[in-house]
Amino acid sequence: MAVVDAVVLAGAANAKRLRAVSREPYEALIPVADRRMVDFVVAALEESPSVTRAAVVGPVPQLKYLEQGKVKAVLPCAGSVMDNLRQGLEWLQPQGYVLVATSDIPLLTAAAVEDFLKRAQATQADFYYSIVEKGVGEARYPGVKRTYVRLKDGTFTGGNLFLFHPRIVDRVWRLAEEMVRLRKQPLKMCSLLGWGQVLRLVLGQLTIAAVEQRFAEIAGAVGKAVISPYPEVGIDVDKPSDYELVQRFMGWGGKTWSGGAGLNG
Repeated sequence: MAVVDAVVLAGAANAKRLRAVSREPYEALIPVADRRMVDFVVAALEESPSVTRAAVVGPVPQLKYLEQGKVKAVLPCAGSVMDNLRQGLEWLQPQGYVLVATSDIPLLTAAAVEDFLKRAQATQADFYYSIVEKGVGEARYPGVKRTYVRLKDGTFTGGNLFLFHPRIVDRVWRLAEEMVRLRKQPLKMCSLLGWGQVLRLVLGQLTIAAVEQRFAEIAGAVGKAVISPYPEVGIDVDKPSDYELVQRFMGWGGKTWSGGAGLNG
């Protein structure tokens, strides 16, 4: 797993809470500091030695300027998150593991990407999912508001970096679609693994290892949680308070966007 291809998911419509901070049609286009939100994610991948190629799936006319360096293609978004992921995979035709990043984590750094890949490489699995411990995020970014799950191992929020081998795609696709749909509702997501897991979650007795074991039983693939020391992988901008926090920590609080196009703007 020395080097990987990457897919950046940039096709989410700006149709919910972020309409209060920007009227851009897609979340990836929302200005953060003096650039579009997706630009920061692409920059982190560009600076990551382990990433060889990347495909961005989103609004092509607005993001065509990203097609340079490691970004070999900007592909039209096709609908759901999973549909867009399939678009990227079909274009890349990857031979090995694929890194997936959402476009709404503008605090992401190359160091965070490399650390995630290094920790994943230390174990054998088909699928890796980044998580961040609550105390780590709150220590680095006071005031951050995330959705947390209390496990026996600690209290965690889900990250927005994923790594998987394409061989498992057909096997886990339906389960993955449901998990994406319920990603902001921990109890309902846990119910996909069985109500026994929900009870253990409510009682604070559910462990990471138990979730991984149950995932393997249901999906027929080995999944591993990767605990990242970089809270940036878990700070996705999906509501005004997230936007304000990111602007503040980028030293841009109270300023307005200059209107540049981003990496080429």
